[in-house]
Amino acid sequence: MKKDRIKNWLTRFIKGVFIALGFILPGVSGGVLAAILGLYERMLNFMAHVRQNFKRDFWYFVPVALGGIAGIILLSNPLAYLLTTYKAIVLWGFAGAIVGTLPSLFRESAKEGRHRSDWYVFAITAIVGGLFLYYMTAIFGHIPVNFFSWILAGGLIALGVIIPGLSPSNLLLYLGLFDPMIEGFKKADLGVFIPMGIGGLLTLLLFSKIMHYLLQNFHAKVYHFILGIVVVSTLLIVVPPVADYSGFTAMSVVISAVLFALGVWLGYWMSHLEQKYK
Repeated sequence: MKKDRIKNWLTRFIKGVFIALGFILPGVSGGVLAAILGLYERMLNFMAHVRQNFKRDFWYFVPVALGGIAGIILLSNPLAYLLTTYKAIVLWGFAGAIVGTLPSLFRESAKEGRHRSDWYVFAITAIVGGLFLYYMTAIFGHIPVNFFSWILAGGLIALGVIIPGLSPSNLLLYLGLFDPMIEGFKKADLGVFIPMGIGGLLTLLLFSKIMHYLLQNFHAKVYHFILGIVVVSTLLIVVPPVADYSGFTAMSVVISAVLFALGVWLGYWMSHLEQKYK
């Protein structure tokens, strides 16, 4: 009995390590990984009805949370090196992974029917959202890296857990928060972990019920909004100023194309896995 309990605890810890990929890798959704690993529905139900079976569910997810923290710390060093040394090339791989998930998102958006107004939502989101993101720095200046920006970052990552298929890391890249976030993770900086944890927890508690309501009543429009954000934010991470092409060579182009293709395959494969285990 004790051995089974330890085995179950370790299994959930390892699942948490894998879910950490969705927190720090652009193109990978924490919600998709949670669905693949069989945790998504229980996690969303826990967050939406936190008072029901609180003690049981809280202790169930403790090893998942610890595994997620361990995964973030372990994976941050190699990711920071790749983004520092080969940033533009690596971003094309991440962009491919996001593109690979688009067919699944497109199918999900039409699950309850599709109307002309849904396309209007997509177009307005893509155009207005794209212009806003692209000119945001010129309008507001750079987002300061402080306690409140880490709360925002934690909230965005939590949205990627609530909404399978949404990868918020590409938004963090464009907002200029991704690189300092990875540096903070490398150092296990509590000044990064604590506010991100607060932002993530608040988002999960506040938006789980809201998202459940919106998906129940406005499923197609919500997913067309998500599609617009995903498409435009993916485009923006592979153009300057996020991607720096200084020193780019013909070999860099070839490697970027290969990584993009591999990313498309990976994203498509993960989307199919999510449908299988959802």
